[in-house]
Amino acid sequence: MTLTAVTDHKPDGRKSISSILVEVPTSGFVVEPAYDKVGWHASDTHPLSFSDLRVPEENLLGERGRGYANFLHILDEGRIAIAALAVGAAQGCVDESVTYANQREAFGHPIGRNQAIAFKIAEMEARTHTARCTYYDAAARMLSGRPFKKEAAIAKLVASNAAMDNARDATQIHGGYGFMNESLVGRHYRDSKILEIGEGTSEVQKILIARMLGL
Repeated sequence: MTLTAVTDHKPDGRKSISSILVEVPTSGFVVEPAYDKVGWHASDTHPLSFSDLRVPEENLLGERGRGYANFLHILDEGRIAIAALAVGAAQGCVDESVTYANQREAFGHPIGRNQAIAFKIAEMEARTHTARCTYYDAAARMLSGRPFKKEAAIAKLVASNAAMDNARDATQIHGGYGFMNESLVGRHYRDSKILEIGEGTSEVQKILIARMLGL
């Protein structure tokens, strides 16, 4: 596993943080029982307890004291990954809603013929397409070696919003069935919220975008 630890203090008193690789298993830390999360049950997430954990100096990852900077750089790439996850979730909500709206009948015809339902799904598709474009732009910039910090923040903000908004609308379209744990849109509803939090909250993305604009 990779962790950060305080390895020194700077002349001004601030902590100097380094990145360190730890082989698993290693004595000195305990993997606690898994968190009981609202969603993302497929992600095995545990708290770790440390007690006199020691590793050799060659386990230092990168330059000593640059651990915090390393993790900030990783966050930029991670935001593109979160955007990709969000686009997939948003698209899944569209696909499930189109299928359900064509199959579910009320008052003698599929509910998809109702303009209220059709327009809601059209908005979901527009959100998904917009989110996909921002994700592709950020990924293309990263892969070509161009600056992508602002674009990654935009992609993460737009795509995570799209995933959460689409999950809410898809659940509404599915009615009571959408609120059941067995429904796929119900899973999207539970899983999408973390996309607005992980790798920096939506509020953090807005701060980054504003800073990149010189504000």
